[in-house]
This record gives sequence, structure tokens and C-alpha cells, in this order.
Amino acid sequence: MRVGVVARRPQPPQGHTPRSRRVSFRPKASQLLVAFTAAVGFLLVNVVDPYSGATAAPNFNVATSRFGDLAVQTVAAVNTNGATVTRDGVTVKAPPPPPPAKVTVAPAHSGGGAPAAGVPNPGTAQAIALQDVQARGWGMDQYNCLVSLWNKESHWNVYSFNASSGAYGIPQALPGSKMASVGADWQTNPATQITWGLGYIVGRYSTPCGAWSHSQSTGWY
Repeated sequence: MRVGVVARRPQPPQGHTPRSRRVSFRPKASQLLVAFTAAVGFLLVNVVDPYSGATAAPNFNVATSRFGDLAVQTVAAVNTNGATVTRDGVTVKAPPPPPPAKVTVAPAHSGGGAPAAGVPNPGTAQAIALQDVQARGWGMDQYNCLVSLWNKESHWNVYSFNASSGAYGIPQALPGSKMASVGADWQTNPATQITWGLGYIVGRYSTPCGAWSHSQSTGWY
């Protein structure tokens, strides 16, 4: 019987490294395309001017309408007073001007602040008073003040009597007997009462308008 001999693979000498198997690498077509594109891009970035596209377009400031091709609305005013305004083919009339302000004319007043009394009827107490006023050199303004003053006091009634105070006559002398210094007929004669009344006014207020102003502010004179 033969005994088989197993042949052993010769071992390399000690200190020798066996040669590796050679592996061949072949890049795919897609990998080559990516590499080529990257290379071309890098070349263009470095060669082409990066600011070449930064120049503004010649029509950068052209206004555009949000209405597209629709006609733009216009307003034409003919004038500003009673204007007729045309807007989109519709005529609108402006409102009429406001009416003029109402002017209130105050009644005529004299310089002393009293209404004009006018010319009195002859023979009346006011006619006597007007003669006395003119004799003292006063104007119609003082006469107007005197008429207003004694209208307020007695309504030019020679017999006017205030029961609560005792004042009497046209000038409402207090007491009425004071007028006896001018005449004994002080109770019935308007001329006597007017003479006394004007003397009282001159002594205390200088003028009838001074007395009228005091009466207006205090209610008495």
C-alpha cells in the first residue's frame, strides 16, 4: 500500500512579505461626469467677472401699474368755485357755497352806552329835561342816558312813589321832601323834580351817563 505524500506549498523565506494581489480600479462614467463638471465650474468662477451681471437693466425704474392694461383713473377739475368735476365719465356738481353769515345789528346807542331816546314830544317831562340838558352844555348822549336812567327809576311819572323806601317823583328822591329845596311844588311839578334830579346827578356822578353807568352796575344811583 502506497502512502501518499502531501506536497506542501513552499514557504517564503523568513523576513519576506508576500506580494499582494493586484486590484484594478476603473471609474464609472457618472463619476467622470461629476468630476468634469466640478472642474469646469471652478475654471469659470476664476475666469469670468463675478460682477458682470450686476449692471442695472435700462428699464429698472419703469413704473408698473397694479391694474395691468386697464385705463388709469383721472380727475379733471374746471375751477374751484362752483366747480364741475368730471370723473370716469360721471359729472359731479360741487355743493353750493354756504350762505353768508347773518349779521345782527345792535340798536343804536349813544356814546354813554344808553339807547337813543329820540326827540320828545313838546310839553312833556322829557322835553323839559332835554332843554335843561342842553342848557348845561351836554349833548344828546347825556340826554339818552338820562332818559334810560329815569325810565328805570320811575318811567318819568311825576307821582311815582316807592312804598318800601319812600322815594318819590321822576328822579326818585329819597325822601321826596328833599326836592322842596328847589320848589314847594315838588310833589306835582315835573320841572321842579327834574331840576333837583339833575343837580343831584351833577354833585354825585358829574353827568347823566355817569349815573346811568353806576345804576347799570349796582342797580341804583
